[in-house]
Amino acid sequence: MSHIAVERNRRRQMNEHLKVLRSLTPCFYIKRGDQASIIGGVIEFIKELHQVLQALESKKQRKASLSPSPSTPSPRPLLQQLPNSSGQPDHIHSPFGVDTSVGEVAACCNSSLADVEARISGPNVILKTISKRIPGQILKIIAVLEKFSFEILHLNISSMEDTVLYSFVIKIGLECQLSLEELAVQVQQSFFSEPIFLNEI
Repeated sequence: MSHIAVERNRRRQMNEHLKVLRSLTPCFYIKRGDQASIIGGVIEFIKELHQVLQALESKKQRKASLSPSPSTPSPRPLLQQLPNSSGQPDHIHSPFGVDTSVGEVAACCNSSLADVEARISGPNVILKTISKRIPGQILKIIAVLEKFSFEILHLNISSMEDTVLYSFVIKIGLECQLSLEELAVQVQQSFFSEPIFLNEI
């Protein structure tokens, strides 16, 4: 087989593989049809799935090793402990009994309903929540962000079985006075509030 035929066959196989990858990846991860955009989008999608898998494994271990208690702080699958200047992680307990762990650039607030992480990324904030699928929950989170003058720049939604990961990129408004840990607590509280309907926001 000539070199030209080998190269043609290689390109054909590459194009077929890229088509398969694109068909398996949600469209909002892939902005353009070129090879770099497809591969980059697939990488982001795999990262999100990996985070969902880690959260599911953590919840499984939690159920196996701990007796259920609404006041028991849960482990944090999304964020490792960030040490403060003394080398020990800081902790703040939210009003409803869940554990909020705080670092210089990140905060995490977990409960039996959801894991919430907020962290600084350049000029913006990355907000992630992992929970069971709750009808109307995305609207409640958006309502919290708008209430405290955050502008939503981007939103990714990934799901596996009955678990969903919401990943927001948000811009801090000039009127916003919340710290990262306060943001995490406010979003966590939205999981305990009444459902919101479209005509209410």
